[in-house]
Amino acid sequence: MRTHRTAGAVLAAALLTGTAMAPAAFAAPPAAASAVAQAAVPFTAATAARAADGGYALSWASPAGSVTVTAVTSPDATTGTALGTAAGTGSLTVAPGTLPEAGRWYFRLVPDSGSPLVVADRSLGLESARNFRDIGGYRTTDGHWVRPGLVYRSNKLSGLTDADQQRLVSQNLTLDVDLRNAMERHDDPDRLPAGVTYQVADVVSLAHGIRFHDSALMTLAEAIAAGLFSGSSNLGQSIGYPFMVNFVGADYAFHDLVTAVTTNTSGATVFHCSAGKDRTGWGTAVLLTLLGVPRETVEADFLASNEYTGNPKAVELDWLRAAFAEVDHIYGDFDTYVREGLRLDAATVETLRARMLTA
Repeated sequence: MRTHRTAGAVLAAALLTGTAMAPAAFAAPPAAASAVAQAAVPFTAATAARAADGGYALSWASPAGSVTVTAVTSPDATTGTALGTAAGTGSLTVAPGTLPEAGRWYFRLVPDSGSPLVVADRSLGLESARNFRDIGGYRTTDGHWVRPGLVYRSNKLSGLTDADQQRLVSQNLTLDVDLRNAMERHDDPDRLPAGVTYQVADVVSLAHGIRFHDSALMTLAEAIAAGLFSGSSNLGQSIGYPFMVNFVGADYAFHDLVTAVTTNTSGATVFHCSAGKDRTGWGTAVLLTLLGVPRETVEADFLASNEYTGNPKAVELDWLRAAFAEVDHIYGDFDTYVREGLRLDAATVETLRARMLTA
């Protein structure tokens, strides 16, 4: 027992450094009927990507005969700059200079039958927060889409420039959820626009004690073995991801994150850690899985940190998969993790889905 407590204390101390903690990824969402019970948007694929020259490349797939594209500056806008009409499965290029500078351009895809879909480049192009990006724009397994412009993930926000802050204001950001530990928050406090509510959801907080759901020593040994077997470039991260599921303190943080996103109806939410890839990566995986986004898409979003940070080794897929495996090991499935680990009830999950998914 003494050995177990000592190991737990050492691990908790490591977690406090922020180097061995990262958010995990969840399994399929509950099978209960969604609050969004109407017909799904008739698009099976859609993307918008901004080029370095300021132009945009749009593409989509749908059973429609044709799709009309309009550029808008808000995801809720219905009128804007008409860009053209193309086939139901097609593409459109927006040449540089076609659209004036704006906080962010969204593209409203209107099929000749069925509901429209709004897409956007995920990055806001913030100079001081390269990994700041939208978690919207993904299709779910049941044919809905995660709405853009509601929830963002990011790296630390301590260096936001005045221009970056103004861009966040233009996107109606009203809530910032900080997943970092006390030392990180002290050394690099967030620099936010006036009017943005700040909330802490410390993933490695010891406020709830040094407690684990399963043997800390066993989790440590298995994580090291798995990391060595997979050829992990960072054993600390290989260890940290399963502990994001095993450490009780992390449950409270991710519970608070999901609840904050669900209840912030006054505007957009951003959540972040330091690099925006580990704790934030697991938090994103939890949210997207709750919304019904398929695992392969969740994994692709996780790996995108390598592109946004400019570091091809920023994250490794085996780290995220280790967290999912820990969910299955401790709880048997993702639904049970959500219910018993994160203590999120069905009403909260349904409210989250109703808020964030298209009809």
